[in-house]
Amino acid sequence: MNSKTVRSRPHIAATFFKPFLLLSSMGLTIFLISRIGLMLWQNERIATLDNAWHILIQGLRIDLSSLAYLCFIPFLIHFLLPNKQILKSIWDRLLKIYITGIVIFLVYMELVTPTFILEYDLRPNRLFIEYLEYPKEVFGMLWTGYKLSIFSVLVGTGVFAWCVWKIISKADLNVPVTSILHRVTYFFIGLLILVILARSSFGHRPLNPSLVAFSEDVLLNELTLNSTYSLAFAIKNMSAEKSAESFYGKMDKDRMVELVIDATGRKNSFFRDEIPTHNKITASYGGKKRNIVILLQESLGARFVGAMGGLPLTPNLDKLMQEGWVFEQLFATGTRSVRGIEAITTGFLPTPSQAVVKLSKSQTGFFTIAQLLKQQGYYTQFIYGGESHFDNMKSFFLGNGFSDIVDLPKFAKTSFVGSWGASDQDLYRQAHLEFETLAKGEQPFFSLVFTSSNHTPYEYPEGVIEPFDNAFNTRNNTIKYSDHALGEFFDQAKKSAYWDNTLFLIVADHDARVDATAPVPIKNFHIPGVILGKGIAAKKDSRIASSIDMPVTMLSLAGVTIDSPMLGFDMTNEDPLLNHRAIMQFGNNFGYLTQGDLTVLQPDKPAIAFKYQGVDNPLESIEAEPSQVEVVRAHALLGNYLYSERLYHLKENN
Repeated sequence: MNSKTVRSRPHIAATFFKPFLLLSSMGLTIFLISRIGLMLWQNERIATLDNAWHILIQGLRIDLSSLAYLCFIPFLIHFLLPNKQILKSIWDRLLKIYITGIVIFLVYMELVTPTFILEYDLRPNRLFIEYLEYPKEVFGMLWTGYKLSIFSVLVGTGVFAWCVWKIISKADLNVPVTSILHRVTYFFIGLLILVILARSSFGHRPLNPSLVAFSEDVLLNELTLNSTYSLAFAIKNMSAEKSAESFYGKMDKDRMVELVIDATGRKNSFFRDEIPTHNKITASYGGKKRNIVILLQESLGARFVGAMGGLPLTPNLDKLMQEGWVFEQLFATGTRSVRGIEAITTGFLPTPSQAVVKLSKSQTGFFTIAQLLKQQGYYTQFIYGGESHFDNMKSFFLGNGFSDIVDLPKFAKTSFVGSWGASDQDLYRQAHLEFETLAKGEQPFFSLVFTSSNHTPYEYPEGVIEPFDNAFNTRNNTIKYSDHALGEFFDQAKKSAYWDNTLFLIVADHDARVDATAPVPIKNFHIPGVILGKGIAAKKDSRIASSIDMPVTMLSLAGVTIDSPMLGFDMTNEDPLLNHRAIMQFGNNFGYLTQGDLTVLQPDKPAIAFKYQGVDNPLESIEAEPSQVEVVRAHALLGNYLYSERLYHLKENN
């Protein structure tokens, strides 16, 4: 009897999981056949065997995750349904309809993919949903240009639907009658497998397109996905897009653009063409183009910087601020790293939505300074001590001008790896190696280096610094450690082959935890910023500045003419007519700071204003000027408009 029981257990397990094994096997077959077909079609772009293997292996990972999500809810019902014959009969029928419907949908999505690629060079994404609002126009376009494709998709889907139903309808999908122990055991085993496959990662974030992205050619990254996953991810991202109009009201688009351009004080530099904010700034430096290195510091608010009146945690940065161009009133655009990355790499105005790094419409064809520099002969690079797929950075960067991603798996050597990746010392050592190599070539380079040690849970190697706090893992201690690593880097950089022709910007992405007692707590947006390099005079700049001014200024100092949609100021221009301001998004509140006042827009409330007398002085309430409120509203609305209409990009003939 025991022998018979042992032999029957595999059969019982297979019967328990039969519906989901059936769905998964069909789904994997569909995805594999489709992906191989697309790869053969696009073989010239795939180019290497390594690329092909990456697409197949990481594609399998995406497929298993997709199917795990599709199985999750029916799996719960299947195992938790009471053991009543009438319920089992109804569920058997519903489960068959569900599996058939899902398989047909998977087939349909893969069949329409080649046509979508021909039109957009991408897998089906948010456009697939958005165009449903215009069935007449879309059907007319398809009927005119893709009659054969329409016929093939309809016939293929119909034939496959018939075949699938013939197979599924004959299957017995009921849970077998067995002991409660067996049922509970298989339930938890199955649930664990589904969770592991769905997440497909033991890291901080589950699987996402950025995790499997590997190429500057966006289509190759898309081939790694399947079209159902691509569409689902786009729909998920669409839910993160908040309409600024729903918070701040509507405004005529031409009026909005006019107010923003007029507010710059340099409207003659704007072209007023199909890109509303297209403008040109002539570089202030006319020599050989310089390398650009931006050292983006995690959560380093001004309150932690000794030279800015903060805690005595940054002796190395304090020293460097005596050697370079310091911005004393520089303000971040938001409170998250992706917002800081957005500002520093794209110069884009903040919005109530998530930063464009994570939004679907900006994953390709969205302006970054890497795109501009790449067009002008620069090698473009991102260096990060963790996994670059975090916050969708890798996908966004590869799709928008970055040629090289150097993250933890590519580091030559690491001495300490914490929850967020390699220590800042390891990060800067790798950066130094990269710059030394790049300096040997003829090509100028741009590199964004993003630190991570100053992030919870505040991990850093022992014995490197004398802790500021008695407790070991604290923010103050990691700030001091990160500053130590920064000092070591500059000690090396000043002796290097790349020093003489490289500009460095040390800037924070945002402050640490924000005090939400004010509508826009500007003190918590105050960040350090200093430009260093050979030929950069030491000075302190007291003008109001925003993170979005930094990329423009760096390009100007590097000798790069800036033909772009960016609205940031070139801080080398000391024209007193320029209306310097800082722009801050705090939740759904939008702050606009000038040298004299702070105007804040709040949802469903009148705008409020405060007299500004320096970041360390309290804000005093004043009456909001209607004309200024209109200018602020224009800035608050413009970002969403440019993003949603895809109007923030380089001119094609640049």
